[in-house]
Amino acid sequence: MGENVAKRRPAGFTLVEIMVVVVILGILAVLIVPRVLGRSDEARQAAAKHDIATIMQSLKLYRLDNGRYPTNDQGLQALVSKPSSAPAPSNWKPYLDKVPKDPWGNTYQYLSPGVHGEIDVFSLGADAQPGGTGADLDIGSWQL
Repeated sequence: MGENVAKRRPAGFTLVEIMVVVVILGILAVLIVPRVLGRSDEARQAAAKHDIATIMQSLKLYRLDNGRYPTNDQGLQALVSKPSSAPAPSNWKPYLDKVPKDPWGNTYQYLSPGVHGEIDVFSLGADAQPGGTGADLDIGSWQL
């Protein structure tokens, strides 16, 4: 009875195998990461458009209930708490739980009367300054 004892290789990976995997992961990262990072600005702009649409719907409900939009002095806060300044709304209800911040952490702007319509709600973009391009582009209710 002859015993054949086969030599077994120790379990695990060789340095060459690990290096091949690291190189493959590096190549994938170089190709994919820039595409994913570029999408964050687009996602913020889409979120701002969604917020603006929600605010506009709330403002329309405010107008239906009270016969007018909030004044510039009352602002968007009139959707959260009853304005104390004139003209006082006659049939006020809470329209939003809170006024959201834009995706860049700034307050949404409100104009009544608006430049582009009866009222304007807009975000000044990433730079919080009027105008701009790319991520700094203003996003407004007139664009919806």
